[in-house]
Amino acid sequence: MDDRGGSFVAVRRISQGLERENSCHSTPAEVVAGSAAWLSRGLSCVCAQRRESDARPSFDLTPSEEECLQRLQNHIDIAYDSSIPEHQEALRALWNAVFPEEELHGLISEQWKEMGWQGKDPSTDFRGGGFISLENLLFFARHFPKSFKDLLWKQEGDRSAWEYPFAVAGVNITFMLIQMLDLEAVKPRTMVGAIFLKFLSGNAKNESAFDLLYCIAFKLMDRQWLAMCASYMDFNTVMKATRHQLEREFLLEDITRLEELPSYSLLTL
Repeated sequence: MDDRGGSFVAVRRISQGLERENSCHSTPAEVVAGSAAWLSRGLSCVCAQRRESDARPSFDLTPSEEECLQRLQNHIDIAYDSSIPEHQEALRALWNAVFPEEELHGLISEQWKEMGWQGKDPSTDFRGGGFISLENLLFFARHFPKSFKDLLWKQEGDRSAWEYPFAVAGVNITFMLIQMLDLEAVKPRTMVGAIFLKFLSGNAKNESAFDLLYCIAFKLMDRQWLAMCASYMDFNTVMKATRHQLEREFLLEDITRLEELPSYSLLTL
């Protein structure tokens, strides 16, 4: 995939649109300079990197923001553990939300490849994003089922013959958002991170703010994918463009909640 090596498991479409039209000439969005950080089992996730000499300001937090940040950080730190019943049930719930009429034969099953996991055991792909990446997918499937299935089945636009694997791409989006928002720092060191905490602490349903941003980011990533006429070799570039667009929207004036981000409208189409 890039100069650091590694592999990428792509999904080949065998229904419609195996070859793209020659009229597809959209120019890619400006991308954030960064390097790829490998995640899962070969699929890369893009995280912007700063030079050591770059200044890293920090933003003071209100007690409410500190509490919200700590709660979210504690959640991010939870690794997916296939031996924990709660984690097992969340994985089964994801299957049932997506395939309500198809019985799952086991938490380790070839069936999981239908959802875009790289193998028959999704837990191996969750290692990069933790339990929260599973919760993000489950939230998306439950709250925006049409958008979720549109992305899963690649039902919008002229698609590539080789598409990104849906579920593993979702794990990468979780990881990208954690990096973009600087959620592992004691205090946010970017304006985007500070603004997100305003959203998080100001939202009556603040527990779902990260999940909602995940849904927006996933839908935006797919829109960028289509606009750039991307194939699996372009995944890094698409992720960079997605992050850059989200950062731009966070910095718009008069944005006080996630639902006011321009890309939120993609979820309601």
